[in-house]
Amino acid sequence: MTNHIDVADVRPLTLAWVSRHLGVGERVVRADALQGGITAEVRKLTIGTRDGGTRDLVLRSFVDPFYGEHAGDWLSREAGALRLLAGTGVSAPGLVAVDPAAAHCEYPSLLMTHLAGRTVLDDEGVEARVPLLARQLVAIHALRPAERPRDYVALTTADTVVVPTGADAAAWAAAIDVIRRPAPPYAGRFLHRDFQPGNVLFEVPPPEGTGARITGVVDWAATSWGPADLDVAHCSVNLALLHGPAWGLRFPAAYEEAGGVLATAAGERLYWQVRDGLASSEEVQSVAQAWREAGRPELTTRVVEERLDAYVTALMEALS
Repeated sequence: MTNHIDVADVRPLTLAWVSRHLGVGERVVRADALQGGITAEVRKLTIGTRDGGTRDLVLRSFVDPFYGEHAGDWLSREAGALRLLAGTGVSAPGLVAVDPAAAHCEYPSLLMTHLAGRTVLDDEGVEARVPLLARQLVAIHALRPAERPRDYVALTTADTVVVPTGADAAAWAAAIDVIRRPAPPYAGRFLHRDFQPGNVLFEVPPPEGTGARITGVVDWAATSWGPADLDVAHCSVNLALLHGPAWGLRFPAAYEEAGGVLATAAGERLYWQVRDGLASSEEVQSVAQAWREAGRPELTTRVVEERLDAYVTALMEALS
């Protein structure tokens, strides 16, 4: 979803920086705010070309002081990931320029090419999209970079979990006990680390849901090295919150059906599923708000909390 804004609203230092990375005779003629992001301000810039045509770029800027501390690291890692992904079978934006320390822009920023397609967060057609998501994630995990990204970082601890009001106290206590244990051993894979429907672009020809295909994957700032189970768990909990717990519980099987390999032991799988599920408890409000702004007004914070509770409870019940 986009909202048109005036080009003059693009901050002057940033606009000048973008302009220095355009071709001869090119200029920014339009700017659109892309909705759905949580950590950064994302804008599609329409570039007028010398021959009278247009092309699109995407500008990502970390304007919120809350995320500013990590912005330079995230952007440097994303730029490195985009360089790595160029020429692979995984469709990702091409890097144009990056200013991770805000040496030239008002805020840490990254400029990249624009991919066709759009995010699809509606319930309609989810059954057809889940296998596509699974196959795309298998392809990402198959990448073998010459230089590994840094090891994954856990997104929560037993002491920072936020138990939703009215949640199944026993199930959540048991889940928290699960992540108090040491992480199980794993075979490392190249991880997106934020692979979920909001970071996947689709082309969906009418009628809606029929013949959908993935056109690209965006937001590579958290690229890491770690267990495939962790990426699968992250997509699973997002599907559970967007479309209902059953879809989150179904995703690991879809990943295996697409050729992916997960931990063999049920307890090891549960560890990663629970770890990412509990991590979501700390950002329910911001996630729900982003989804409402992206066209899912019914996903109030309370609705998302209830779905998270149902999902975590179902994971723990599966173990018993």
